[in-house]
Amino acid sequence: MPRIARMIIEEEVAVYHVMSSTALPGFPLNDVEKDYMLNLIRKLSKVFFVEILGFCLMGNHFHILVRMHSDTDYSYEQIMKRYKLYYGKDRIMPEEKIPSLREKWSSLSEFVKEIKQTFTRYYNKRHDRRGYFWGDRFKSVIVENGETLVNCLAYIDLNPVRAGIVSKPEDYRWNSLGYHIQTNNKGRFLSLDFGMEEFGVKSKKERLRLYRKFVYETGAVNRKDRSGETEKLRNGELKEKSFELTRSERFKYRTRYFTDSGIIGSKEFVQSTFQIFKNLFQSKNERNPRRVIGLDGIYSMKRLS
Repeated sequence: MPRIARMIIEEEVAVYHVMSSTALPGFPLNDVEKDYMLNLIRKLSKVFFVEILGFCLMGNHFHILVRMHSDTDYSYEQIMKRYKLYYGKDRIMPEEKIPSLREKWSSLSEFVKEIKQTFTRYYNKRHDRRGYFWGDRFKSVIVENGETLVNCLAYIDLNPVRAGIVSKPEDYRWNSLGYHIQTNNKGRFLSLDFGMEEFGVKSKKERLRLYRKFVYETGAVNRKDRSGETEKLRNGELKEKSFELTRSERFKYRTRYFTDSGIIGSKEFVQSTFQIFKNLFQSKNERNPRRVIGLDGIYSMKRLS
């Protein structure tokens, strides 16, 4: 059965949650490999027409939350600058190559392909091996700006907490919150949007503070306040004894929607975005957005168990 074409919104700014897993057993991505991949993503993000909103590199897979921009947003001078970053400062850019570069550098598929192929060459050389490193083609979910984006970013940053690697997401070196806190967003690698521009939060410092607060509440993460006493933030500590799920528990049980829903966002966003791609599906029936129970106002293209 032929696989369904990837859902990509052409010539428009759009946000995607990208995931890819290794084909190798165990956890082949150790600290050195994660450092290399992080530097690779940083380098390529200066070439491709992308805005990195968040990421997490785990031992056997990675996540990137990326906003893809249209090639029409970039001038000839910007294309030339990126060409020299990619090929070397002494290379002269042929005029006839500009259209193909615009097409490539605005492509989500080309961006992820470049990451995966370059990393595979590095890994195989380092470990004196041949063959595939990554498994099936990468998965991607179209994510609406605003509240859905914040929830998706929190899901990504909480990966190492869910895996039991760290107790606080910023203690992990290879996720976006750890990068913000540990390096002060070195090189301005990451966007300081956090989905909060939609809500009129102008200050970048305030956006980071509000996002950390959101992650702690959503993940029920322990923290120490200034007096040195450990406390659990609101929704983790104030759990009723009536078997109701806390916000963090509801979030945990709904995380599959951030990886498998195809399109996620408000009902109107899912509905209108699906209309662009409904010709890709064999069923001619209309698909009604499915409410993600426990995440208020967020809907999915698919009903997931």
